[in-house]
Amino acid sequence: MAHHSLSFEKPILELETKLKELRAFSEAQDIDVSRELSDLERKIVETKRQVFKNLTAWDEVQLARHPQRPYTLDYIGEICRDFVELHGDRHYGDDRAIVGGFAMLDTEAVMIIGTQKGRDVKSNVERNFGMAYPEGYRKALRLMKLAAKFGRPIVVMIDTAGAYPGVGSEERQIAEAIAMNLREAFLLPVPIIVTVIGEGGSGGALGIGVGDRILILEHSYYSVISPEGCAAILWRDRAFASKAAAALKLTSRDLLKAGLVDEIIPEPLGGAHTDPKGMAADLRRRLLYHLRELKQYSLDELLDRRYRKFRAMGVIRAESPSAGELTIKNEE
Repeated sequence: MAHHSLSFEKPILELETKLKELRAFSEAQDIDVSRELSDLERKIVETKRQVFKNLTAWDEVQLARHPQRPYTLDYIGEICRDFVELHGDRHYGDDRAIVGGFAMLDTEAVMIIGTQKGRDVKSNVERNFGMAYPEGYRKALRLMKLAAKFGRPIVVMIDTAGAYPGVGSEERQIAEAIAMNLREAFLLPVPIIVTVIGEGGSGGALGIGVGDRILILEHSYYSVISPEGCAAILWRDRAFASKAAAALKLTSRDLLKAGLVDEIIPEPLGGAHTDPKGMAADLRRRLLYHLRELKQYSLDELLDRRYRKFRAMGVIRAESPSAGELTIKNEE
């Protein structure tokens, strides 16, 4: 796949181009420019640090959507072994936008489920651009219940702009399918770890997003609506997407501050797509850490903590009724 660059990466790309040109010149002319190369390499690293330290919310959204970013099956291939994919919802069909099956995560036998995008036009059509139909959510629920039957923990990876919003989805009751998943996930008697690895869009993400631990990669986002959708509603113009992204407080740091996620997993400098193997290794370590921690709880403790975790989200208390100031307080 050809390299895809984002607008804020322009200063970095200019320096990297100069570095390539200098190396080519050095080889062609047989001139030692090692000192200049080292200086330029250090400048590239420092520029990257400065750029990625000052990303806007809209920049983060663009990174989360990067076409070279690792997807669910990429991570499964790196962190799991003996993956056996399971298909179909036993009611309508097999939605390829959601994948899942049993696998081994280190020494832990787990059920792993996630949304899956395509890499080109053909695979994106096959995967419906990672936007699941109702049968996708019913497949996910079937696999979750199968995991519960065999006492296997569930690992979920979210990367979707949202559930598919077309006529077919409405005809097959997309809202009911997502609502059913929300209800049933709270009752599953096994640990559930959810990780947002890219886009976390609306009910499409929440339909497989109930868990005992909610993790998010550093440059991912999780939002009730896409920035473009929000801009179209509030300003009647999708051109205000960057303004909407800032208002939605959808970045990993915003979500952690609001208590909507439990942990941010740092990405390699430049994003997960710059070092997929390193990112997968870090994700694997954090999944195993949380999985082993959750397995220490009894079933009653696990379900009670899961219930209280979500009940505490979005609790608003008036600090000063006379002043009308509101603060968000998250309670365990």
